[in-house]
Amino acid sequence: MQSVTVICVGKLKEAYWRDAAVEYCKRLGAFCKIAVTEIDEERLPQNPSQAQIDAGMEAEGKRILAKIPQGSYVIAMCIEGRQQSSEELAQMLQDAANMGKSSVVFIIGGSFGLSPAVKAAADRKLSMSKMTFPHQLARIMLLEQTYRGYQILSGGKYHK
Repeated sequence: MQSVTVICVGKLKEAYWRDAAVEYCKRLGAFCKIAVTEIDEERLPQNPSQAQIDAGMEAEGKRILAKIPQGSYVIAMCIEGRQQSSEELAQMLQDAANMGKSSVVFIIGGSFGLSPAVKAAADRKLSMSKMTFPHQLARIMLLEQTYRGYQILSGGKYHK
């Protein structure tokens, strides 16, 4: 059984986001070993300079990189990543397994994104959309799409 880890910066503050994440993690449990790892968001001043933003992303990046299991297939969720369909995501999960990668890691950065070091460590960069979403919603969307991907691979009825 494949292991999927979602490493994300920040916590889900509202109960409805937490409830949605719990529901999708429960559903995913039938297909993979799912784990969500939250990394503390770096505290920045109200109007941070670019240097402060870069330093914050670098600090978050070091914490993220320390949480990636050795030998994982790593996917950085970032705006410059490739957009793909649900079917293509399913195929990516299958391809990772075919490459002998029993662990897949998705990484969602903080409000300023991911550090260059995290992006460089990724096997793939993936974008959900050209639109901007709150990080809490992005996490739920990623969990849902991962569930949909496994449903597609198993021939389930969830995906239409």
